[in-house]
This record gives sequence, structure tokens and C-alpha cells, in this order.
Amino acid sequence: MNTSNQNSALSACLLDVEVTQDKLDMRSFQLKTLNDLSKELFESVDTETIIRKFLLTTMGNFGVLKGFVFLVPLDTGKVDHFVSVGIEEADMLPLKKGCRQCSLNGMLHKKTGDETLWACKHVISHGIELVLPFVVEERFQGLLGLGSKLSGDAFAAHEKELMETLINNLVIAIKNAQSFESVLTLNQRLSKKNTHLEETLQELSATIKRVELLENIKDNLSKFVPNTVTNLIEASPEGLLPESKEQDLSVLFLDIAGYTKLCEKFDSAKVNHIVEKHFSVFMDAIHRNNGDVNETAGDGLMVLFLNEDKQKNALDAARTALSIQKETRRIGHEMLSLYRPLDIHMGIHSGTALVGAAKFNNITGSRWTYTARGKIVNVASRIGSLATGSSVLISKVTADRIYRQHSLKPMGKYKLKNVSNEIEIFKLLPNYRKRSKR
Repeated sequence: MNTSNQNSALSACLLDVEVTQDKLDMRSFQLKTLNDLSKELFESVDTETIIRKFLLTTMGNFGVLKGFVFLVPLDTGKVDHFVSVGIEEADMLPLKKGCRQCSLNGMLHKKTGDETLWACKHVISHGIELVLPFVVEERFQGLLGLGSKLSGDAFAAHEKELMETLINNLVIAIKNAQSFESVLTLNQRLSKKNTHLEETLQELSATIKRVELLENIKDNLSKFVPNTVTNLIEASPEGLLPESKEQDLSVLFLDIAGYTKLCEKFDSAKVNHIVEKHFSVFMDAIHRNNGDVNETAGDGLMVLFLNEDKQKNALDAARTALSIQKETRRIGHEMLSLYRPLDIHMGIHSGTALVGAAKFNNITGSRWTYTARGKIVNVASRIGSLATGSSVLISKVTADRIYRQHSLKPMGKYKLKNVSNEIEIFKLLPNYRKRSKR
């Protein structure tokens, strides 16, 4: 091989080496650029910060002094992202409008003598040399715009390929940021809901405590307040009790005979135990038959039966009296310390009375009570005072209402204290019921 041929071969080899070196340099530059960009992008989860770092890194690597990234959400309820470097203030607004037109309905066009889509007619008038579109999961339409290189060289095809790779990294970083922002938003919403739930639970807990307190008060008051009053208060918690009205009812008066002797025979604790034991069964019988204790004395009770049905309120009173009579005998036999069972005298009268709440004003304030007022109350009391030996006496009015269900014994007519006319009295007999003929 002559010297000329050798030189030609060597020159060709050197040229191949230079081309290979250029390719290696280009690949090294691309890898370095990708590495630099990845470090910048993936250390942040804020979309605006990611876009700015991407733009600055891209412009630095390609030697560009002017550029922008525009991100328009396809969800119109969100705000556009627009980050620019080197753009004059006066060009900002028209460039943003051009970017929006380009991203949504613009057409990229070819530069003369180049088969690559480079720029959009809406933005190239602002000194932008290259525009590349991209999409983020059908959520955002984006544009990368770069001005001319400082070197004056045109963008080569392999540089566009690198930019597309860089944009892919940008898309991934934006997706990560959006996911993080979504999680952050969800956490904030969850935190607000948790706070609201905690406040609601605290309010509920306070309400439950108030209800428990009110129920406790109600339970305690029920020991002292008639059921009728309790029902009226529940129906009108504002305290607007209905006015007294004429109403048909049956009244039962009950008295423990020999209470004074009982007090003389036993100490106070024993007397209290005996009375409480009796009154407990009295109250069971009264409540079981829809009665309402209106007044209590040391040894007696006044009970109202307020069923609107005349026959039913009388029957309720009769059943109560017979039940008390039976339970009194049972207790007497159980309590061996008593020389004999106590005598419980009872009287029942039925009719019309003024029933309702009454307000009494005095120097200590106002006091409300619920009672029945009228002749019927006085007559029932007087009938009860006639009873002997644990008998149950009733008026003719009451007898007329219950004779089909109970056996009665006529006792004649009696002149009662403070009652002008004589009252016919009947004894309510225990142990068996007379069946109705109906």
C-alpha cells in the first residue's frame, strides 16, 4: 500500500473516530442532562416548583435565554400554570393568550427546510423558536417554548428527541406532584372531617350527659311529682301548662287506721318501715291501674283516675282499692310484729271536677300544683272516713258505673259533713267479680 492510500485510510479512520466521539459526547451530554434534570425534578412535589426547575435546567443545557412552560388544565375549574424566564412583561399577557390558543386548538407548522414540527403560529411572534406540546394523563395540555440559542445555531433533530425525553420526565414529575397534592387535599379534608366529627362527638357527649342529667332529675322528680304533671311538662317543656278544665274522674281516698297507735307502739324507724312497705304496694296498684297520686299525708293518699271514659275511670279506682285491700292483708300476715293487719279505709266517688294546674303566689315566690277541686273531692273524703275494718265504700254514682263487673252491698244513705244531701253508700266486696251480662 502506497503512502497516499495509507493517508486516505488514516483520514477516514480519524473521521470515523471524530463522528463516534461526537456521538459519545452527545450521548454523554444527554445522560448528564437527564441526570441533572431528574435530581432537580424529583426532589420536589410542588407543581409550580417542578415546572420552574425544569425550565431553568432545560434552558441552561441548551444555551437559551428565553423560554416558558404553559400548563392548562382540561378541567376548567382549575388555574393555568405559566412559568417564564426572559419574557418581557409587556409580552406576558399576549403570550399566555397565544399559549392557550395553541394548546387547545393550535396547529404546529414546519420550519422551512425541516421536516420536524417546531413551532406554533400563535406564539412564534414573541421570539419563541421552538414549541413542543405534551399531555399529562388527559388532565393537562402543556407547551414547552424555547427562544433562540445563544450560539445562533438551529435546534437539531437529536436535540428535539432529547427534549421529548426531558418532557416525559417532566410529565412523570407533574403526575407525582398532582398525586401528592390530591393525597394532601384528601388528608386536609379528612382532617377537617375528623375535627368536625370530634366536635360533633363532643357535642353529642355533652348532649348525652345533659339527657342523662335530665333523666336522672326526671326519675327523682317522679318520686314526688304526679304522673299527670310529668306528662304535661314533657308535652310542654316551655312551661305553658294548659288551663284547668271541667273533667269527669273518680277519686279514691285512702287512710291507714290506727296510725297514731302505731307510732306509740314502735319507734320512728320501725313505723317508717311499716308505712313504706304498705305504701310501696299501694303505689304499684295505683300505677298499674292508671291512677295518679295527687296528695299524700303521713297516713293517707288522694288518688285521681282521669280516664275520659266514665266507666273505665271508676273501674280503675275499684280495681286499685281491691288490690290494696288484698296486699294489705298479705303484708299483715308476713309482719309478725304487728298484732293484726293494719286497717286501710278507702272511699271512692265519681263525677265532675275542675282538674288542672293551679298557681299559688306568696312572699317566697310562685308554686304550682296539679289537683282536682270541687264537691266530688269532699264527698270522696267523707265516704272514706265512714269505712271501717279495711272496707272499701263507694258512692251510688260510682256503683252505677261498676255494678256489672263487681259485687256490691248497699249500706244505706248517710249524712256527710259539709254535704247538704244524703249520699247513698255501697260496700265494694272482695274476692270475686260479678261478670257483665253483656
